[in-house]
Amino acid sequence: MNLSGKRLLIMGGSRISTQIVNKAREMGVYTIVTDWYDYDKSPAKQVADKAFQVSTTDVDALLELINKEKINGILTGFTDSTLPHYAKICEAVNFPCYGTEELFRLFTDKKRYKPLLEKYDIPTINEYKYTYKEILSKKIDVKYPVLVKPSDGSGGKGVTVCHNYEELLAGYEIAQKVSETENVLIERFIQGDECTLFFLFDHGDVYLSGLANRHTKRNQDQNTIPLVVGYSFPSYLTPNYIVNTLPKMEKMFADVGIKDGIMFAQCLIDDDEVIIYDIGYRLTGSLEYILQENICGYNSLESMIRFSLTGEMFESDFDYKKIQAIWPRYAYNVSLLVKVKEKISEITGLEEIRSYPGVIAAVPARATGDKLPEKSKGTLQQISLRVFGSTKSQKELEQSMIDIYQIFDIKNEYGESIKLEGLSPEDLNGKLMSLNG
Repeated sequence: MNLSGKRLLIMGGSRISTQIVNKAREMGVYTIVTDWYDYDKSPAKQVADKAFQVSTTDVDALLELINKEKINGILTGFTDSTLPHYAKICEAVNFPCYGTEELFRLFTDKKRYKPLLEKYDIPTINEYKYTYKEILSKKIDVKYPVLVKPSDGSGGKGVTVCHNYEELLAGYEIAQKVSETENVLIERFIQGDECTLFFLFDHGDVYLSGLANRHTKRNQDQNTIPLVVGYSFPSYLTPNYIVNTLPKMEKMFADVGIKDGIMFAQCLIDDDEVIIYDIGYRLTGSLEYILQENICGYNSLESMIRFSLTGEMFESDFDYKKIQAIWPRYAYNVSLLVKVKEKISEITGLEEIRSYPGVIAAVPARATGDKLPEKSKGTLQQISLRVFGSTKSQKELEQSMIDIYQIFDIKNEYGESIKLEGLSPEDLNGKLMSLNG
């Protein structure tokens, strides 16, 4: 179906939402971006065809805007909190919506989806179920360290690693302030390898569209969660997961009524078992569709845009064999992190990275003049650049990921590097599934 001239309303104007705008415009779609931020603080507005300063939570005002601007479809991107409002608006104007309000509330609230995972015997993190009052009374039995986080949070906001009672109390209060529902989770903190599952749904069919090693690094202080510094595909865990856990998740997805869209699940690895700790029923900041398009021949962001305007994820002649859990080439995503409370004055190495063999794309997330506040520490806002590439061998992949980190630098006004520690060779060894038989 030709989408040329169709008008898409994009809810949210963050820098990463420029990905939606740019892809939609490539497809011939007229893009309109709205949020409550001023134009100069909303990067996606600056590349869109048209922009408005209407809050993504103001349903009535958005309905009026849709009517006035003759909008044909809506999409929101990378923020959990916008999803229920998106569903309400779609229902009110009878636009395609890849999920329901109930499904979005289910998969954005860890206190709701963790029991669901347990019901289907899908491994998840052990939880300490204490109230704030019980913590204050000290009538608790906790084995430290623990991870304290808002049940409805995302992007690492409000998450603290706690090593004693005092830190637990402080972490609980931080998480409670960040949570819209004031619900807090206290979980066993497992240190070790991680992976991420990627799913695509089409008319109720479930496709595992990738399984990546998620490489994290403790490169700040002991109370800050380790942040992602890279992804590598395909993970050595892929065959094990497909046999032992995927059928259970397929049953769960069918029973709760998921029909369309995409989802990711972040997981810890314990004795080669994939243990889910976070789910997002939306686009993810890992931007894995950049790799999927280059390596597999389809783009899930493009599918989400198409669905918003037509109710279909793919064209009628799409070859579903392109959606593969095990990709035909090795692939990577390197995330480079920047310190908080440091003004970015110089960024170097970007063009050299873009010309590096095998690099598909380099997507900046920060610009000169940016200065992250203290509250950004331990969140994905610290990512300054994402680099995507593919290789023919494991050795090439490992070397590429290390080289990219070394080429790139980001400096403050004093000429000092404010790049956080990244990947090391030992982070990558033995983590990939062999594609050579």
